[in-house]
Amino acid sequence: MNKDFKPGFLENLKYDAPASLVVFLVAVPLCLGIALASGAPLFAGIIAGIVGGIVVGSLSGSPLGVSGPAAGLAVIVLSAIQELGAFDIFLVAVVLAGLIQIGLGYAKAGIIAYYFPSSVIKGMLSGIGIIIILKQIPHAFGYDGNPEGEIAFLQPDGQNTFSELVNMLDFFSPGAITVTLIGLGILILWEQKFMKKIRLFELIQGPLVVVIVGIILNLIFRGTENFAFAANQVVSLPVSDSIAGFFGQFTFPDFSAITNPEVYITAATIAVVASLETLLCVEATDKLDPYKRVTPTNQELRAQGVGNLISGLIGGLPITQVIVRSSANIQSGGRTKTSAIIHGFLLLFTVMLIPNILNLIPLASLAAILFLVGYKLAKPALFKQMYKQGSSHFVPFMVTILGIVFTDLLIGIGLGLLVAVSFVLYNNYKSPYFFDPEKHEDGKPVLLELSEEVTFLNKASMLQTLNHIPNGTDLIIDASRSSNIDLDVLEIIEDFKVQAKHRNITVRFENYNPEEKDHVKDLQNTIGPRN
Repeated sequence: MNKDFKPGFLENLKYDAPASLVVFLVAVPLCLGIALASGAPLFAGIIAGIVGGIVVGSLSGSPLGVSGPAAGLAVIVLSAIQELGAFDIFLVAVVLAGLIQIGLGYAKAGIIAYYFPSSVIKGMLSGIGIIIILKQIPHAFGYDGNPEGEIAFLQPDGQNTFSELVNMLDFFSPGAITVTLIGLGILILWEQKFMKKIRLFELIQGPLVVVIVGIILNLIFRGTENFAFAANQVVSLPVSDSIAGFFGQFTFPDFSAITNPEVYITAATIAVVASLETLLCVEATDKLDPYKRVTPTNQELRAQGVGNLISGLIGGLPITQVIVRSSANIQSGGRTKTSAIIHGFLLLFTVMLIPNILNLIPLASLAAILFLVGYKLAKPALFKQMYKQGSSHFVPFMVTILGIVFTDLLIGIGLGLLVAVSFVLYNNYKSPYFFDPEKHEDGKPVLLELSEEVTFLNKASMLQTLNHIPNGTDLIIDASRSSNIDLDVLEIIEDFKVQAKHRNITVRFENYNPEEKDHVKDLQNTIGPRN
């Protein structure tokens, strides 16, 4: 991807529009699958996807994050609908959850995002990548007993991620396998350097070709005994006969249940879990951003709150920022939040006007696309890099991955964070850095003096300090006192150097000799050049 980023709608539309199409293709089955796993109407997932794209995308400060229904909330939604007794009562809780999130945004609770170490965030990305691959293998072979979007290890039907791989052996579909292999071949071809040099193939995204070929093969295979696709092997959007029928699928909350205490408990649960998942995704998405932009987390919480408020009012599922769609957006070349907004409009218009065409897409085609997304999130090179950084980074990284694969997202993150904090406490990395704004004189360089030990616990204050450095400033980061600077802080400094170029800030990192600091060399080998 070209790193010479220029802000502006028209300058980036040629990148955002193709990326939005890929995000749209990924979002369709996920919206439906999460709704199915949540025990909600299928259309509720589509509504959440539309609101997440158009409303949250417009209000968010995240340049690359994509919001929609989240698999991590599926179990909560399923049990809440059952306990409250009706979906329209549950929608009241979604509306209230949105109001709580707006309040959290104004209370500046978004700062929580900066207290997650990079080893845990990278473990989260890799764990999600592995889960995507494991969960898509059955769809690639034609076994579709588990709905799209399910990421938990233990499933409601008593199966788990690995038992489903065994079950699929009895459901081989030659048609699904053929579509998957052809789709993977197309995507691998599109990734080759010589293909990227051809202008036509820059404009036409490989995933779009995979979907079109999948539809054609679906039509060709019809009527054949072994290759034809069953109804559960293709996308299954709700189809209405008219525009009036389309709007008739919306559900509205039953506000007569506003006095029910269980509604408020459910609302608080959704607000807390959705906010935490969003903040984790924001941190992960910012790390994947090639331009190292920093998302304003409090604004993100407010945007998510407005999204959940509107989604609940018109019959949608709860919304969070979601890493699968966000990473697909980044990997497809998206540059600004325009791609997330366009994907929301694509969901709206296709569901209204051409749902029958989308219902021809084999899930095997989408499995091929998601295989590539999963692989890019969990590249073997990343495991090697984390191993070289030492046990204090590699162990939390692996614990997070294993926790996500064998439990669920939040438990995996919690286990990884617990291990990372244990390493920090063991090494007694508690010293802050030194910066006194009152002693700074206008017109002179800003001096930031790092202390003897600097850890990921200093990430939030470091980010806030760097973000408030005035444009056009000379910044000196003095590491003369430092005996150890954690990789998380070094990454923040390196990322800020990229951002500083666009703000006319000169950055000097002084008195820290890379030849004498082995972990600095490790960082340089890990993250490579930033320009």
